[in-house]
Amino acid sequence: MARNPEDLRGTAPGLPRRQRGRDESAEERADRMWADLLQELRVAQTGVQILFGVLLIAVFQPAFSDLGDTDRVLYVSAVIVGAATAGALIGPVSLHRLVAGRRIKPQTVALASRMTKTGLVLLAATTVLTLLMLLRVALDDALAAWLTALITVWLVAVWFVLPSWVGRHYSDRTE
Repeated sequence: MARNPEDLRGTAPGLPRRQRGRDESAEERADRMWADLLQELRVAQTGVQILFGVLLIAVFQPAFSDLGDTDRVLYVSAVIVGAATAGALIGPVSLHRLVAGRRIKPQTVALASRMTKTGLVLLAATTVLTLLMLLRVALDDALAAWLTALITVWLVAVWFVLPSWVGRHYSDRTE
């Protein structure tokens, strides 16, 4: 069962309850979480900018005209999902800038966090589509599909399953 970080918990029966986590106000917590989110976004934005940039220039390469219909569909899909990824991962910065000073930082951080999670899902999809397209050009289609499936499982495991497990596994432990 997921717990709210603001919940209180006891250390043992009969002992006084103590607040979980840091001793900070909602505004201080929002400021800290915003700074953390910006650091995370810097890493993700760099990755999406490189990947999306490569996708955008690929269409102008001579070999692009040799792509078959399936690979063109994969390419267009990767570009569209890549654009959505860029929007989702750059969106929190725009959101913050447009609502700054309105005293809604906790709400802004929560919304920006959801946008970032969406961006990570879209980044995984962009990576998988791009990888499948590239591997289909370089390898046999069946091997390309198999290798892409392995990378898909890896991305889902390290980007989503592991963090979810860590959050559940360690959030219930006493300090």
